[in-house]
Amino acid sequence: MTDDATQLSLLTPAEPEHTASTTHARVLVFNTQHASPARAYRQVEWISRQKTADLVVLTEVGAGPGGTALVEALHHFGYAHVIAPDRHHGDFGTVLASRTAQLEPVEAGISFLPHRAPAAVVTIGDRELGVMGLYVPSRGPKERRNEDKRAFQDAVATALPGLSKVFPDMPVVVAGDLNVIEPGHQPPHKVFGQWEYAFYDSFAKAGFTDAFRHLHPTAAEYSWFGRSGQGFRFDHVFTTTTHTNLIQTCAYDQTPRTASLSDHAAVTLTSSLNGKDEVRRG
Repeated sequence: MTDDATQLSLLTPAEPEHTASTTHARVLVFNTQHASPARAYRQVEWISRQKTADLVVLTEVGAGPGGTALVEALHHFGYAHVIAPDRHHGDFGTVLASRTAQLEPVEAGISFLPHRAPAAVVTIGDRELGVMGLYVPSRGPKERRNEDKRAFQDAVATALPGLSKVFPDMPVVVAGDLNVIEPGHQPPHKVFGQWEYAFYDSFAKAGFTDAFRHLHPTAAEYSWFGRSGQGFRFDHVFTTTTHTNLIQTCAYDQTPRTASLSDHAAVTLTSSLNGKDEVRRG
């Protein structure tokens, strides 16, 4: 059977299934699990059908054929603007994509593995939004246990306070797979160290708020499940604390997991850009 993804360049781009909003930021976060070309095609096909996916943050994007097919699939399924940094030395990376809103790449100041942290100014209607995608390394092999994870977390934590200058006078969304859980996570997981919880806390210290936790102070929700069946909320969306009044919805969609598109749930965010809409916590 011919691999659908390898044939994308020969196909006429598909018409977008949804019209992008000009008044709201609608964001979908999706861990691609270093997909093969065929699975990358199916992932983007599913993403394109989601109304909440005007702006997409894709993490764990491979450097090989699967990553190339993912970018081709995004263009095919109606994503006119894509930022896909080179994944150096075969490392995984993060990709940003937008249905229609222009993405203007910016330097966010991430000094280590910057291909895991692309950033852009997004113009939606007559408003601007800052966005940065993140894919934090896992703990890594025994011989380099936690080295890349610590270094990347330190680089991000150092850069976060400066994002107000990178994205002046606009709401900012930082989203992706952080490979950490929040302090007080239920169930607790003893494997995580204080340095990992400190990374989560660095967002609040830099003026960012966990959008899901803001809307759902006590809800137990997970984006990844271990072999024991216990859940972990690894995938996060943060917004500038001064703009939390704009958040309308933030939720986890388990469909990518249950449909075997990924081993992670997707995360969605809808945020007003004009401040006139009421927050919907459901």
